[in-house]
Amino acid sequence: MELIPYTLKWLELILRWGHVLFAILWVGNSFLFNYLDNKLNKSISSNDIDGEGYLMHSGYYYKLTRLKKSPSLEYLNSLVIFKWQSYLTFVTGILLLIIIYYHNSAVLMVDKRVLDITSFNAILISVLSLVISWFIYDLLCKSKIIKNNLLFVSIIFVLLILVSFVLTKIFGPKFAFLSVGLIIGSNMFGNVFTVIIPNQKNIINSSLKNEKFDDSLSLAAKQRSIHNNYSTFLVLFIMLSGHYSFIVYHKYNWLILCVVALISATARHFFNLRGKNIHRLNILIFSILALITLAVFLFIFKN
Repeated sequence: MELIPYTLKWLELILRWGHVLFAILWVGNSFLFNYLDNKLNKSISSNDIDGEGYLMHSGYYYKLTRLKKSPSLEYLNSLVIFKWQSYLTFVTGILLLIIIYYHNSAVLMVDKRVLDITSFNAILISVLSLVISWFIYDLLCKSKIIKNNLLFVSIIFVLLILVSFVLTKIFGPKFAFLSVGLIIGSNMFGNVFTVIIPNQKNIINSSLKNEKFDDSLSLAAKQRSIHNNYSTFLVLFIMLSGHYSFIVYHKYNWLILCVVALISATARHFFNLRGKNIHRLNILIFSILALITLAVFLFIFKN
């Protein structure tokens, strides 16, 4: 094997390894913090604290407290901010996209049986899909629509259907499937990079100046964090899509993906409610039965 191809193989190996590792850390943080936030005891009459709880790990008790006000300066200077997991997941993912798919676009992206386009156009469409999707999603989040959860979720789901369908008419099935995951994952990163972390920095800066921070910054960051939380199951499903060709290469792969999105979001909702001590086992049962029903339909209505 020549040096350059051999080097690229090692680069791909390291990037894949890192991408999975950083994604695990990012998803783990998302699940943990949303779960802890839901489990905190909020019935507290205090000027400084609006929630607290206790944890146990590796034989030790831990006390968790959510503050209304900023901590003392000595703690502000040693704050742990979880951002690199998201940043590195995105960076390794984009590098993998470039060295694997964009570098081999004529083979891995273009399928002349679907649409006869040049490699350059395929890459251009891929990049534009990431950029345009982020601006549309971000615009929706900043509009008044965000105040109506049902309307917002409905619009997002309709957009998911449209994007999934259109991409399967442009790219080969495998890359079309992956592209949906790229769009969602990029939006998740965008939430962290442009909203969550900047808002946290603004809050910290206000605290350092001994000024009252803007509560709307916390609410906006939390909102984007919850969006990321509900997206994780679907993104992980798409990350593993290369292992189930019977779905990826199905005639209605775009529709299957959208059904899985509904099922995964519903299952995630069950666990988020459970974190609040709201037990709705029927939601989880519905998700499981829906997945089984999907599997039966795919068996009956094969390509």
